[in-house]
Amino acid sequence: MPNFAGTWKMRSSENFDELLKVLGVNAMLRKVAVAAASKPLVEIRQDGDQFYIKTSTTVRTTEINFKIGEEFEEETVDGRKCKSLPNWENENKIYCKQTLLSGSGPKTHWTRELVNDELILTLVANDVVCTRIYVKE
Repeated sequence: MPNFAGTWKMRSSENFDELLKVLGVNAMLRKVAVAAASKPLVEIRQDGDQFYIKTSTTVRTTEINFKIGEEFEEETVDGRKCKSLPNWENENKIYCKQTLLSGSGPKTHWTRELVNDELILTLVANDVVCTRIYVKE
């Protein structure tokens, strides 16, 4: 079983602003979000299929707790409440489908994958893909 546990700092990010545009975030908020999210710190605790993930930026801290295969509530990147269902896509990759609890918006999901010594977070809204690569601190 892969070990996602640790404290991770972001090394690179691609298409975050484009992702926020698809989610309908206005230009001013996107500018703040992109700046704040440029140096997130991610803490992951893992016990088998049980995960706790805390993402901290200068503006916002989010925490999620989930077990692979069990639905849980979280917020999309733009703050809308959704039900999420995480599953193992392969040995080192979690795929999590998000379904909005109310309203409408783009179809979203995320994946977290361990590749060598990197954690690759992929955020998807419709056909826009944001890739954020983290390394252990």
